[in-house]
Amino acid sequence: MKKQLLSHILRFIFAFVLVTASALIPTKSFAQTTTPEADDSFDPFSDYNEFEQETDEEADIHFLRNGRYLTLGLLAGYRGFTKGFAEGYDPSLDYGVQFSYFFDLNLAAALSYTTADHAVFFQSYDSLQNNDVSQTYSGTVNIQIFDIHLKYYINTDNVTKGLADLNPYLLVGTGMFVRTYNLDESFANDPDKVVGFRLGGGIEIPMVQRRFYIGAQALYNFVQFPDENNHFIDEGGSGTPNPKEVSPHLDGDIFEVNLILGTNF
Repeated sequence: MKKQLLSHILRFIFAFVLVTASALIPTKSFAQTTTPEADDSFDPFSDYNEFEQETDEEADIHFLRNGRYLTLGLLAGYRGFTKGFAEGYDPSLDYGVQFSYFFDLNLAAALSYTTADHAVFFQSYDSLQNNDVSQTYSGTVNIQIFDIHLKYYINTDNVTKGLADLNPYLLVGTGMFVRTYNLDESFANDPDKVVGFRLGGGIEIPMVQRRFYIGAQALYNFVQFPDENNHFIDEGGSGTPNPKEVSPHLDGDIFEVNLILGTNF
């Protein structure tokens, strides 16, 4: 009986010691642990979007399959004039070259050069009111255009299949216009160089598995040469000025309609 009582007392003491020890020794409560929400304001991948990446890859693949990096084309066509230029200068055939670099399927930058000689006929007057003709001028005038422009190609994916192969585009740019007279009479023939602006559009049709293309392009050139507002010329050249009024007044703009034969790279 005494042994059983002693055994119960020892078990109680042992249990008490275990409970006391577990209460005194600090333990980490995993149930109470909370992870603060991560601040992704500076995370470079926080705005990652799988669909955006797939869209970019699709656009790159589409450009590699259907796009062009460079084009080189030969131009030939018709150049005409407006206002007084149309009366004094005859229209003529022009020709030149064009080089384009494509940023993507819709946008390209281009350099071009065109030149043409035009027959010239105009007169200078001491007095237009009295119709006193001072001099009649005839010969040719050469006009060269060096320009840089942007071409925006209109998307035709959603149109009829027969039209989807066409590549229409709009064009805007600026250029250097160089005019040089070559007249039979004594005349100052120093070239006139001015900056003008170009607006237009065109269309390109691929050929031979897209290695080549043919196209048509129309341009209107806003240009103003130094003597347009003066309505007179300097018969004696820049050294000995002797201004005479001219008829027709040599002012106006220039337009071109060209065909293009080019190759793609």
